[in-house]
Amino acid sequence: MGKVAWGFTCSIDGFIAGPGHDMSWLSASEPMAEDSTEDMAAKVGVIISGRRGYDAARAQVDERDELTSEAYGGAWSGTEFILTHRPEELAGDASVTALDCTIAEAVDRARVIAGDRDIQIISADIARRALEADLIDELQVYVDPVFLGDGTRIFDVPGGRRVDWELVEIDDANRSSFGRTYRPKRP
Repeated sequence: MGKVAWGFTCSIDGFIAGPGHDMSWLSASEPMAEDSTEDMAAKVGVIISGRRGYDAARAQVDERDELTSEAYGGAWSGTEFILTHRPEELAGDASVTALDCTIAEAVDRARVIAGDRDIQIISADIARRALEADLIDELQVYVDPVFLGDGTRIFDVPGGRRVDWELVEIDDANRSSFGRTYRPKRP
C-alpha cells in the first residue's frame, strides 16, 4: 500500500500560494534534475486537493504556464479528488472527482484507487485536517528562492498547534530547491 504524502513547493517565507492562489512565483524555481518530476509523478496514484485551489486554477488558466497549469507540470496522470461541499457544481469536469466527505473518507476511497502508489495531498487546509486525523505518513518539501509576504501559509492554525517531524531523506539531485522528506514523529 502507498503512503499518504503532503507535498508542496513553498516560498522561503512559508507560503504555498501567493495572494489569490497566485502560482506565477514558481517560475523562480531552479530547474529540477533530469527525470525528477517524472519520477515523483510516477509514485502518485491519487491527488487530493481543495475547492479554493481548484477554483483559482480554473480562474487563472490563461495566466498559468506549463509548470503550474497541471500537476507535476503535466507529467502526472491519475485520479484527482476535489473536496467540496458543492460537488454538483463540478459535475461537468471529467478531469476530477468531486467529493463531499471527510478527509478520512477521501483517503479510504483514494487507497482503493491508488493501490501501491501514493496519495498526494496538495492543499494546506486539507493537509491540516489530515494531520488532525493522523493520516499523513510523509511530508515532501521543496523551497523556492522567493519571498511572497502573503498568500496561503503552509500550516496555519489559529492559536497554534505543534507538529514535530523527523528528517527521512534529502533530495541530493535537487539540493538548490532544498528538497526534504519528513515523517511525523508519533508517540
